Amino acid sequence: MTPSRSRFLPVRGLRYHLREWGEPGAPMVFMLHGWMDVSASFQFIVDELGSGWHVIAPDWRGFGRTEWRGDAYWFPDYLGDLDAILTACSPGQPVNLVGHSLGGNVACVYAGVRPARVRRLVALDAFGLADTVPEQAPGRLEKWLSDLAAPAAFRRYPDLDALAGRLQLDNPRLSIEKARFLATHLGEADAGGEIRMAGDPAHKRVNPILYRRAEALACWRRVSAPTLWVEPDMPALRHRLGVDDDAHAEARAAFRDFREIRVPDSGHNLHHDQPGEVARIIETFLRSKES
Repeated sequence: MTPSRSRFLPVRGLRYHLREWGEPGAPMVFMLHGWMDVSASFQFIVDELGSGWHVIAPDWRGFGRTEWRGDAYWFPDYLGDLDAILTACSPGQPVNLVGHSLGGNVACVYAGVRPARVRRLVALDAFGLADTVPEQAPGRLEKWLSDLAAPAAFRRYPDLDALAGRLQLDNPRLSIEKARFLATHLGEADAGGEIRMAGDPAHKRVNPILYRRAEALACWRRVSAPTLWVEPDMPALRHRLGVDDDAHAEARAAFRDFREIRVPDSGHNLHHDQPGEVARIIETFLRSKES
């Protein structure tokens, strides 16, 4: 297993955890994890990459070993955090961004907001969310207020093996070895010795801000970097979240320089299911000549 190291960086008032693989001075790749995940989730891809990369992966605010923010987490804050991290780690050079799920959505929007800062963009099963309408606002806000009145909490597990078993239940393609590795990074012991997810339970609260797909499309249309979407062969999560094929086609058409690859025998966590193939796809794309 490729060894990683940790460092902490002050980011907008928070103590941010960055996990790094490879040596400083090598070409940098920033990898951005998804919701309820952590930076160590990219270990399996890093193990399959060739030598000569410096991979930097943050734990987003309120996840993993990065400080919690409080009772609310807003999508624009991920953009602000990423901007600060890139300024600290690569102040003068456009960067390679690889993001999974939430992290991929952050990367795609950021690449449209600051197009000159991104050299190459890779999104792993990151397709945005279903559009909303203003009529949903009252109910969403009411639900958020109700959530605020009750303490948020994660499910507890008796030990890390139990958490690993739950990870395998959620993703049957996950081997027990990978599940145990992920459990050691996704879980942490509470005061009573039980295992809970290593993150702020406030992430479980409903987001009171409606997702407006037209705004995401406007950002995607400004992306100038060559863009690669890597998707599982069965788009089950996208369909379950209400992003139909027409909306997905509109999203793909928004990017100026776009390509897409589907990975067989994989689900939403395709970087766990097929890390060798995903690593090969990423590395080939990042090393290809500029468009």
